[in-house]
Amino acid sequence: MKLRVLLTGGSGMVGKNLLEHPAIGEFDVIAPQSNELNLLDSRAVEAYLREKSPDIVIHAAGRVGGIQANMREPVRFLMDNLDMGRNIVWAAHQAGVKRLINLGSSCMYPRNYAEPLSEEMVLKGELEPTNEGYALAKVVTARLCEYIMREDAGYQYKTLIPCNLYGRHDKFDPSHSHLVPAIIHKVHQAKQSGQQAVEIWGDGTAQREFMYAGDLADAMVRAIREFDTLPVSMNVGLGYDYTINEYYQAAAEVMGYAGSFVHDLSKPVGMARKLVNVTRQQTWGWTARHDLREGIEKTYNFYLKEYQQ
Repeated sequence: MKLRVLLTGGSGMVGKNLLEHPAIGEFDVIAPQSNELNLLDSRAVEAYLREKSPDIVIHAAGRVGGIQANMREPVRFLMDNLDMGRNIVWAAHQAGVKRLINLGSSCMYPRNYAEPLSEEMVLKGELEPTNEGYALAKVVTARLCEYIMREDAGYQYKTLIPCNLYGRHDKFDPSHSHLVPAIIHKVHQAKQSGQQAVEIWGDGTAQREFMYAGDLADAMVRAIREFDTLPVSMNVGLGYDYTINEYYQAAAEVMGYAGSFVHDLSKPVGMARKLVNVTRQQTWGWTARHDLREGIEKTYNFYLKEYQQ
C-alpha cells in the first residue's frame, strides 16, 4: 500500500514542483486546493486531517513574496503564515499524525551574517526588517514542531529550511516576485522592447543563494522515503552563492539580451549576504543537481510558455 501524503500548498511553486517530480507516483498524495481546505480555519483543518488520516503531512503552503510585497503588507505576511503553520501542525498532532515535514525559510536566520548559516542559529540575532513578519511566522511554526516532539517523542515533526528558490510555477509579476523571476521578467521585457539598459536595485554586489525549485522537490521526495534518517531541522541549499549582478548577467546570457545594466543606489536590497550551511544536508547524502544556467533556462522556458502567449 502506498504511503498517504497530505500536501499543503499544492498550488504554489514548491507544491507544483513536488507534484511534477518523476517519482511522486510512489505515494498517494492528497493536495487540496484552498477552496477545499482553508488553512486559516483551525477546526476545518483538524476535521480534514481526521477524515483523510494521512501517514505524513508536508506543510509547504504559505503567503510568499519579494521585498516589495513584504514591505507593503507585513501584517498579512505575519498573520497568514502564522495561522497556517499553527493550524496544520497542531491539527496533525490532534489527529494523531505522527510524521510531518514543515517547510521553513532561510529568512528565519539573523540578518547580515557573513558566514554560512547553520540550523542552530535560528533566533540568534536580529531578523531582516524587510521580511520580518514572514520570518517570525516561520520561526514560530518550526519551534512548535520542536516543542511537540519535546513533549512526546512519538511525534516526529521535522523542518526543512530551503534557501531562496526560483523555477517553474514561479511568480513573475514584479509586485510579487523574488529576485530571479523578477530578473527574467525585466530582461525579457527589455529585450522585447529594445531597451538598451536594465535597472538593478542597489550596486548589485549583495550575494544570494537561489536554488532551482525542482531540486527542493527532489530533496522532499527523499525526505519522505527516508524520513527516519532526516535530521530534525536541515537546510536545503547549494552551499554557495552569486552576486545580484551575476544573476542578471546569467539571465542575459541565457535569454540573449545584449544591453547593459544600470544601478539605482536609492533602492533597498535586503541582506548583504544570506548563505545556508549545507553540512547536515551533505551528511544526509543529498546535493542539488541544477547549475544556475540550467535552472534559469528551464525557468525562462516556462515563462515563455505560460506568460507570453
